[in-house]
Amino acid sequence: MTSTGKDVTVVLCTGDGQLLGALPPFPVPTPWWPEVAEVVEGCRRRHHVEVTVLRLLTAPDDAVFGGAVAYLAEVGGPVPGGLRPWPGDPTADHPLRQAYARPGGPARELAWAEAALAAEGRTLTGRPQQVKTWNLSSIWRLPTTAGDAWLKSVPPFFAHEGLLMRALDPASVPRPIAAEPGRVLLPDVSGVDHFGAGGETLLPMVEQLVALQLAFVGRTGELSALGVPDRRLDALAPRLAAVVEEQAAALTGDERRRLDHLLQTLDARAVALAGCGVPDTLVHGDFHPGNVRGTAGRHVVLDWSDAAVGHPLGDELAFCRGLGAEDRARVRAAWASAWRRAVPGCEPERAAELLRPVMPLLAALLYADFCAQIEPDERVYHARDVPAALRQAASEPVPAG
Repeated sequence: MTSTGKDVTVVLCTGDGQLLGALPPFPVPTPWWPEVAEVVEGCRRRHHVEVTVLRLLTAPDDAVFGGAVAYLAEVGGPVPGGLRPWPGDPTADHPLRQAYARPGGPARELAWAEAALAAEGRTLTGRPQQVKTWNLSSIWRLPTTAGDAWLKSVPPFFAHEGLLMRALDPASVPRPIAAEPGRVLLPDVSGVDHFGAGGETLLPMVEQLVALQLAFVGRTGELSALGVPDRRLDALAPRLAAVVEEQAAALTGDERRRLDHLLQTLDARAVALAGCGVPDTLVHGDFHPGNVRGTAGRHVVLDWSDAAVGHPLGDELAFCRGLGAEDRARVRAAWASAWRRAVPGCEPERAAELLRPVMPLLAALLYADFCAQIEPDERVYHARDVPAALRQAASEPVPAG
């Protein structure tokens, strides 16, 4: 295996959950564990078997991605000979397993998507392509008579995504072909994802998100009715303290003291935030240029799974994280200007500084909640993120509230 890929073992089962055995391992160029298109193609090309990947079985505890990994996959045709025994029974169900990670689950998701396409007068023109599957989503590309469509299935804690997208401005967010809790069918969006974007191209992205947020100022009850979670500081303080306590063994004494101080000042910080005049509203939760797609003058914002009710300047801090110093300054000025136009007299710069040390603490909570709601085999995706985010929170300068 190259240093940029992964060595893959695929364990096969039938659609009714009968364990068949494992294919011989083979290399895959893409290291990211959730990306499975090359895994499916490798099974087809090397072993002449059609599979649908269900879930990750094993992965290195000390790696982020890459390395030797194993997946459970449902076989969709003749079963090849020469399968190797696999220890245990990976088909045994677990109460936290996602519906799309169970045998027969992907077929049910695709059947829903095909019915929704048929209701719009669209039919498939080729085989659906499995793109990605992990504990946070399952993504398929469906070629149709009216262009590609994209099926995204998500776990219950992200069930609001499709419903929320229906409620957002279709000029800035793709309007779903169909949506119900836990699944959404989206049209293709022409253009590119803007990973690595910089300079003036960033400013329309800022304006676009702030406009989406302003539309829900004073309407957070509507977001809650759609199932969008509440991540305002005053709602999360007890759970934040519990996460720090749960991770105490992974923290140094100094880190723990700094985190305890941060927790003790959360109430005062929330009061100071309110005093800055920027209201709580819709938060994207994972806003970065790669989640903005389109062509010059026509962009849409994607991936609303992490959306929440919270402080909108949290999105500014996330957006700036991967930018260089010049772009960060440009974006912060644009963000502040946009909010001051909307709320004269508000203090967005002060709000962002008050939020800065809190954001990694909120990230630790999010990762901890992921781990609590996914089965043990797939916690490897997030378990290391919880103490890492807490250590980052402990290292942040803490401005006075």
